Amino acid sequence: MEENRNRISKVRVKVPASTANLGPGFDTLGMALDLYAWIEMGVADQTRITLHGDQMNGVPTDKSNLIYEVAQMVFKRAGVSLPELDIAMYSDIPLTRGLGSSASAIVGGLAAANALIGSPLSDDTLFQMATELEHHPDNVGASLFGGLVVAFWDGTRAEHIRVEPDPQLEVLVAIPHFQLATEKARGVLPRQQSLENAVFNVGHSSLLVAAFCTGRLDMISRAMKDALHQPYRAPLVPGLGHILAEATEHGALGVALSGAGPTMLALVDRASSRKAELENFMIGTLRQEGIEATMMWLSPDRQGVQIEAWTAGDEPKAPLMEMIKGDVRA
Repeated sequence: MEENRNRISKVRVKVPASTANLGPGFDTLGMALDLYAWIEMGVADQTRITLHGDQMNGVPTDKSNLIYEVAQMVFKRAGVSLPELDIAMYSDIPLTRGLGSSASAIVGGLAAANALIGSPLSDDTLFQMATELEHHPDNVGASLFGGLVVAFWDGTRAEHIRVEPDPQLEVLVAIPHFQLATEKARGVLPRQQSLENAVFNVGHSSLLVAAFCTGRLDMISRAMKDALHQPYRAPLVPGLGHILAEATEHGALGVALSGAGPTMLALVDRASSRKAELENFMIGTLRQEGIEATMMWLSPDRQGVQIEAWTAGDEPKAPLMEMIKGDVRA
């Protein structure tokens, strides 16, 4: 009886969105952002999946749901059987927009399931599992660990180093009102690249990481350039080429396509007096192309996935949406 009373019966995780690549760091650089998804998971007699919010439209509510599937992977890895779950989810992270929606679901599902069974798997194990599922470590590393993540995956093992974001960094994102599937955005990339492009990106991504590590925000505009993916993806996002070329002239420290797009992000000095100018430039450029977009000012998330857990008989009475109401971005 005492064992049952002390057993975790419900968990809730808060997992941040992420931006990947940051220009030259293709599949290797990620940064967590203060835009979140919340997942609640508990043991049940019969599986029930409840989705809240417009961002969840079209997401499966049966056992083909990604969160349910990754939870079962955790249980299998830990040698535990929990086939029936009660899952609820709300997300402010738009789907297929380049802000790590799939990575946040994967990380959230893994972390929630692991916490539900007493956290037998290490953070590194969760990182390896998430990377294998996502096929690159940048988004999942950022959502799991928070901050800036420099990482690689060789197909067998992922490694990462977390960098604390400069407190002066702020992020402006332009989220176009259309979706761009990652598969499509990857499909336009050439399978082979020139040595010149490879050297260009190695140099720029190395300088960008050094700038982040040393607080040299003045170097970001020179370092945050890319030759491997953005030139090929630009035709998929009208206005992107113009924004990449000129955003630094309107107050951005640097600008890039967020992940596979179509979201674009600009890094900005928090003390800048040109924020309104930059925002007007970006949204005006997109409107000239007939593209409507949501503009959001964000900050780097520093905590990564956050977990709360309750034991049997001590579960919260309020539903998920009531519990996170004060946390939801207006």
